[in-house]
Amino acid sequence: VSTGDKIFDFINVTLLTILLIITLYPLIFVLSASVSDPFEVVTGNVYLLPKGFNLDAYRRVFSSESIATGYRNSTFYTILGVSISMVLTIFAAFGLSRPDLKGRKFITIMITLTMFFSGGLIPLYLVVKSLGLIGNFWSIILPSAMSAYNMIIMKSYFQSSIPDGIQEAAIIDGCSPWKLLVRIILPLSKPVLAVIALFYAVARWNSYFSCMLYLGSRKDLWTLQLVIREIVIQSTTTEMMEVGLVSLEQIMAKEALKYTSIVVSSLPLLIIYPFIQKFFVKGVMIGAIKG
Repeated sequence: VSTGDKIFDFINVTLLTILLIITLYPLIFVLSASVSDPFEVVTGNVYLLPKGFNLDAYRRVFSSESIATGYRNSTFYTILGVSISMVLTIFAAFGLSRPDLKGRKFITIMITLTMFFSGGLIPLYLVVKSLGLIGNFWSIILPSAMSAYNMIIMKSYFQSSIPDGIQEAAIIDGCSPWKLLVRIILPLSKPVLAVIALFYAVARWNSYFSCMLYLGSRKDLWTLQLVIREIVIQSTTTEMMEVGLVSLEQIMAKEALKYTSIVVSSLPLLIIYPFIQKFFVKGVMIGAIKG
């Protein structure tokens, strides 16, 4: 190994180590703060490892009615939203991947333009309001039912990774477009399906702005992220404490609850990801490089 290679490897390892530290530190800090003594957290004495040990915040989280409702709503919205989004994305990608579809290039261009131009927030709100969806959970499902980016990735995968010979043979044998999609295309597209489902699931699970915009005071329909947002806002009351409006005990309880809520809300995706990691890189790379 030459000296240049050693220097190159050293620089790479150093940069990757720094990147790893930058990425892991917030995660470790939040986890440590969630199990540390709330007084140590509020006074800024927790830097990396936990100080003290306290699980009262976790007991409050799992016994909190608002967080339980938010968890239930987020799970429901994620499952329903991903199901609808996957159906729409698969149908659109399959149709636009077929060479016998007339005008498919024009349709693809029109869909792609929506990634760069949109009507804006106010027109979208007016459309949702005119449909009578304000205050209804469908308002956070339907407006973002399909992503043009995800559809293009899936379309590229169908075109570049499914051999034309297999599709032509199936058609010659009398396979209808529906059977071609269900029996040929989808079984050979598990990597990209897993990737797109993960993209949709992460977006749905982390969504809070559309819920805040369309559901308003309907706290029974709030997502977990919106509930956590309220907890975070309420916990930033140091200024109020200084003028005697909020006690130190309240500050410590809310601070501990904030970090604990973040940990609890992140667990589902952290649990799911390892099971589809093997599909993730393969699906993204094949779908993005070709087509």
